[in-house]
Amino acid sequence: MTNKRVIFNAPVKTGSEMPAQDSQREQVMGEKDEVILIFKDSPMLYGRFQRLNNQWRQRFLDFCRGKKTLPLTYDPFFKRIFHPDIHPDRLSRLVSSILGIKVRVVRILPSEDSLLDGGSLLIMDLLGELEDGSLINIEIQKQGYTFPAERITCYSSDLVMRQYARVKGERGKSFTYHDIKKVYVIVIYEKSTGEFHRIPNAYIHHGNTVFDTGLDLKLLQEYFLIALDVFQKFPYPKIRSEQTAWLSLLTTENMEDAEKLMEEYPEYLWIEEIYEEMAMLCHRPEEVLELFSEALKILDENTVKYMIEELQKELDEKVSVIDEKEAALKEQGTALKERNLVIEEQEAVLKEQEAALKERNKTIEEREAEIAELKRQLRSYENANCL
Repeated sequence: MTNKRVIFNAPVKTGSEMPAQDSQREQVMGEKDEVILIFKDSPMLYGRFQRLNNQWRQRFLDFCRGKKTLPLTYDPFFKRIFHPDIHPDRLSRLVSSILGIKVRVVRILPSEDSLLDGGSLLIMDLLGELEDGSLINIEIQKQGYTFPAERITCYSSDLVMRQYARVKGERGKSFTYHDIKKVYVIVIYEKSTGEFHRIPNAYIHHGNTVFDTGLDLKLLQEYFLIALDVFQKFPYPKIRSEQTAWLSLLTTENMEDAEKLMEEYPEYLWIEEIYEEMAMLCHRPEEVLELFSEALKILDENTVKYMIEELQKELDEKVSVIDEKEAALKEQGTALKERNLVIEEQEAVLKEQEAALKERNKTIEEREAEIAELKRQLRSYENANCL
């Protein structure tokens, strides 16, 4: 590879350019357990390192040793690399490549806010304002099932209300609904749900509201859903574009893939800049540990929330089954009562028929007795005439 860049072996400060403690630290980092030895000098940092789970701890060490890239599909790392206050152009270029139009993210808004009446709004991963006043929400999701269609709809509606509250508060009586700009929800899934895999020829999905009559009325909400796992397994040659470069960056995990990406897209200098920034972070393990700890905390919270949702779903399903069984039992009880009523009616009919039969038998017996008496009288008459 010509002009090969070994990013994670970037030079670090030495001698008079860095404190003696940092210089000593860099020497220690060249040893087998360099990061662990550094953290053992700080009980607080070492304790935080020990609280990482085994998988997360190994990923952290692999990054510090230059084997892995930062996992950008986790919210803290994504914000660290793409925050417009630190890197004004990166987020704008990423968003532009996804929307298909050139936009500029001018600022990041608070992820928490409230309505005019004090009601709370949703907490978003990364909420930005574009140059024309439009709002954009970028959600980085590890698992697709944690961000279903209902949640996407709520986040989009939340963006509209968030913008409405802010613009109406700023403009007061001069406010009109024409002041409300578009809102975009971009959801990037590392592992998407089955619906995405049933469309194997697409990994990015753009949606908005359209009318079945063809009415040309542009509503404000647009959605962009990106399935990175489908992107990685895309069955056809990917279009060579800046969008493809960005998505490839998000899915890169090791330095071999990073080198291939830089070789494939030499015109996008931001790729090399991002990997060089990661290389410099290798020499600031305390800062990286903070990012890993925050990511694990969010991951644990999301896992707990998902477990609660799953347990609630399971409980609701069990309650639904019980309700169905109770309804079935009620139906069976009603059917049994109706059946018993029919049986009682049939028994009454049978009793009537039995009584009628007895009456008939009694009549028959009486007639037979009359016939027998007449026969006797006839014989007596015949005997008397013969004499």
